[in-house]
Parts: sequence; structure tokens; C-alpha cells
Amino acid sequence: MHVIGASSQAVGYKTLVPALINALKGRKADDIWVVCGEVVPPQDYDELRHHGVAAIYGPGINIPHPAAEMLDFIRKQKRAA
Repeated sequence: MHVIGASSQAVGYKTLVPALINALKGRKADDIWVVCGEVVPPQDYDELRHHGVAAIYGPGINIPHPAAEMLDFIRKQKRAA
């Protein structure tokens, strides 16, 4: 199991992240978990989730929280395999 973290301080996340997810799907790598972070406004969360973003972490997030969440997800995927 793999995780890709995408961060953009511009509005590029609205086009770049869906393009990344589509590229992964095109290579049959859609089992890779894509997460977003940084300055993503809450009003864009639903759109990103619709494109397949697994998690979104906003500014000021306590780093151990998303790290633990990703490790839990990876462990669950390994157990299911």
C-alpha cells in the first residue's frame, strides 16, 4: 500500500490532484491513497473527495494526527490483503 501526499499553495490542487488520480487509474494504480494538504478551503473538500482524494488536512494540523491515520489505513489494507 502506498500514499501520495499532494500539497499546493495555489489553486492548482483543483486540477493537478484530479489529474494525478486519473493518471494513477490509467496505470491501474488506483489502490494508491492520495491525500491533500495545505491551504485547501473547506468548500473544495467535497469536490476533491468526489475525484477520489482519501483525506484532506488543512493548515495547522498536528502532524502526528494524519501520520497515525495513514499508518492505520495502511495496516488495515495489509490485513485485508
